[in-house]
Amino acid sequence: MYEVLIVEDDPMVAMINKQYVHQNPLFHVAAVCRDGDSALEYLTQHTVNLAILDLYMPNKDGLTLLHEIRERKIPVSVIMVTAANDSTSIEAALRLGIVDYLVKPFFNDRFQQALGTFLSRENTFRNVSSFDQQHIDAVIAGTPTKAEVQLPKGIQDQTLETICIFLASKGMMELTAEEIADQVGLSRVTVRRYMNYLLEKGRIIGHMNYETGGRPCMLYRWNG
Repeated sequence: MYEVLIVEDDPMVAMINKQYVHQNPLFHVAAVCRDGDSALEYLTQHTVNLAILDLYMPNKDGLTLLHEIRERKIPVSVIMVTAANDSTSIEAALRLGIVDYLVKPFFNDRFQQALGTFLSRENTFRNVSSFDQQHIDAVIAGTPTKAEVQLPKGIQDQTLETICIFLASKGMMELTAEEIADQVGLSRVTVRRYMNYLLEKGRIIGHMNYETGGRPCMLYRWNG
C-alpha cells in the first residue's frame, strides 16, 4: 500500500483528490495538509510515498515546498495539481523532478493516469536491478512498457496486476490460495504460481497455518 499526502488549501478540492486516490486500492491517503509549512513538518516525521501537491497556497507555495523537500532529500514522489498553466511554473516543477503535472480542472481518468505513471516507475525500480536504455527511456518518458519488467515464464502482467489489486484491497486480511482463486476467477494452480512469485518479490507475506484441524495451508496477505 502506497501512502499519500494531499497538500491542498481548498477543502473541496482536497476531498475530491482524496476520493480519486482511494479509487485505486493500492493507495491510501495518510493525511491532508492545508499549507506548505504543515506539509513539510508532516513529511519530516512520517514516511510518505507520494504527495499530491497544489501550487497556490498561503504562506508557502507548492514550488517553494517542493524545493525544500528536495533540499532535505525527503524521499517522496510528487504529482503537482494546480491551476497554474504558465510555462515558468511548469518548467520549475519539472526541474524539481515531479512525476506528473495536472492542470485544474481535471477528471478522474487523468488523475488515475498520473497514479499509473507513479506505479510504473515504482514497479520498475523495484523489479529491475540493472537498467538498459529501454528501461531508462520508459522511466524518463513516464510510460509503462512490457519491457520495463521482465516477468518470468508463466507470469502475465495483466493477471499479476489483477491479483495485486485484489490483495491490496483486502488490507491485512489473510487468505488461502483457494480463497483468492475463487474470488478473482482463476485456477488454484495458477494462483499458487503467482503467490510464489509475489513472495519472492516481497509484495506479499505468507505463513503456514497449522490451526486448521486438518492439513496445514498457506495464508497470504498484501505487504502494505
